[in-house]
Amino acid sequence: MNEVNYIAAAPEITLLGLICFVLIADLFIDDDNRIRTFWISLIALTITTLVIIISATDGRTLTFNDSYVSDHLSKVLKLSAVIFVGIAFTYSRNYLRVHEIHKGEFYLLGLIGLLGMMIMISSNSMLIMYLGLETLSLSMYTLVAIDRNNVTSAESAMKYFILGAIASGCLLYGISWIYGVTGSLNFNEISLNISSNPALNSLPLWFGLSFLIVGIGFKFGAVPFHMWLPDVYQGSRTPVTLYLATAPKFAAIALFLRFLVDGLGSLHDTWMTMIMVIAVLSLLVGNFVAIAQKNIKRMLGYSTIAQVGFILLALLTGTEQGYSVAIFYTLTYVLAASGAFGMIILLSRRGYEAENLSDFKGLNSRNPWFALMMLFLMFSMAGVPPFVGFCAKLNVINIVIDSGLISLAVLMVLASVVGAFYYLRIIWYMYFEENEDKTVLQASLDARLMLSLNALAVLAIGIAPGWLLTYCYSIFN
Repeated sequence: MNEVNYIAAAPEITLLGLICFVLIADLFIDDDNRIRTFWISLIALTITTLVIIISATDGRTLTFNDSYVSDHLSKVLKLSAVIFVGIAFTYSRNYLRVHEIHKGEFYLLGLIGLLGMMIMISSNSMLIMYLGLETLSLSMYTLVAIDRNNVTSAESAMKYFILGAIASGCLLYGISWIYGVTGSLNFNEISLNISSNPALNSLPLWFGLSFLIVGIGFKFGAVPFHMWLPDVYQGSRTPVTLYLATAPKFAAIALFLRFLVDGLGSLHDTWMTMIMVIAVLSLLVGNFVAIAQKNIKRMLGYSTIAQVGFILLALLTGTEQGYSVAIFYTLTYVLAASGAFGMIILLSRRGYEAENLSDFKGLNSRNPWFALMMLFLMFSMAGVPPFVGFCAKLNVINIVIDSGLISLAVLMVLASVVGAFYYLRIIWYMYFEENEDKTVLQASLDARLMLSLNALAVLAIGIAPGWLLTYCYSIFN
């Protein structure tokens, strides 16, 4: 047993302590002063960010009997998750207050979910990965149902819980098969055992791998394990949808890289075919079904499914360049998605949810700046140059072509063209349709500033993406 390195695990330890502090502090804060819980939560996120940066080590550090890993990948994904959880909190504060659901539980559950993400990102054992996954999942189930008086939210939470439990069961079942074949839960040992003993590469191992992919596909929201995602996106309160659509994507990337790359990398040719089928189906179903949607949250849900197809196609290449591009794509998509859901939050008010595409009619005449920011976000998601979404899609297509998968690259281009239609439809509504509702749009200063930074970032990074791409490429070097 190796010596325990508490410094490597300092971010998780720190965040757990801060969660306990937020929990106790919130007990002494009444609903009229719930803003204090928001600020305490932001301070907790800031401290966690600093600890992640300070505790980061050069190279790869293993601790807790090699079940926990601290490396460059974990640092990048953790920082990304913390930042986007903070963005979600900032967008959500005023919405929760106006709709009278401004409870400390939202921030507390968000922090607990973040802890689960961080555990997943640094796990080097199937058991630790599963514990992190359940920590994240249980907090998200509760978040979806946070509005107790909303029947739709309760229904979505129940559906999410049942399907999530089935997916977790499949994942655990797959883990048990792999443990039974390889005799280890540690990713490094699993990889070593399979490589050194070709006899282990047999039907039982493939059986366990299949169940793992089912669980991973569910967490990504990939077809055919996507049935929960549009319903949960639509049924949840928009701040919860914003949280679900952003930070957990980094944990899903970690789930893939740790399980399939670190642990089962020698079976790449086997799981590559499975992932390819899932990715293609996600591209097709996500883009084509999104066209028929009238609810913007549901449309963005199917859009997420299509975007997951791009991420999986980059990951299945099995190269470090592919993994780097997948992380870059995830960062850029989450950046645009946080702004899009943030816009829905800003347009909503007491007794009114801006959930339909028609609610964006005439936005340019009501608030030209908001309309321009939304245009930037939609152009980025559609992959229109010079926005960062174009650069992200182009890099994925190039990586796929370099891997010899020309037909898949052509399919991705065609899918992007189809996807551009429903994104541009929102822009049409904003600039070329009139809305009878002439209510003056009001939003807090921090939310307006966050939206502006969100939208301008997709343009700025799109114009000069080199530094972020280089940083993503350096993760695996």
